[in-house]
Amino acid sequence: MKLGLIALIIVSVVLTSAAQILLKLGMSSPAVQLALKGGVLGDTMWAVATSIAVLGGLAMFALSVVLWLLVLSRVDVSFAYPFVALGMVLTVLSGRLLLGEPLTMLRLGGLALIVIGVILVAMSNPAPPASAQADPEPLQEGQRHQP
Repeated sequence: MKLGLIALIIVSVVLTSAAQILLKLGMSSPAVQLALKGGVLGDTMWAVATSIAVLGGLAMFALSVVLWLLVLSRVDVSFAYPFVALGMVLTVLSGRLLLGEPLTMLRLGGLALIVIGVILVAMSNPAPPASAQADPEPLQEGQRHQP
């Protein structure tokens, strides 16, 4: 497994976590909260659509998706996807540090288990995805690939 590929996975996960924090900030802003309390759908949609934090969070999500598609083109999803769990760790810690959210010992224990699981998956050193191992022969009309 190339270090660059792991870095690409981590960047995608970090972008997703940062997107969550920005979305929370945007949805907690006074303008959005006021629109939500007003109960008028159009006002709420406008407040959300014009929130810089919400727009920034959505942009980060979009970039993370582009990177994630690149990741999935190069490794098995069963290898890559457990790294998404690191996003939970980053988001919980960011919530604590940036938003003052509570962080209990029970949550810390859960986060430690997540990190241990991701380390075990990373150490599994998978083969390249089956789709990248060999080009299948072209199919004749009406023919299907056999597993």
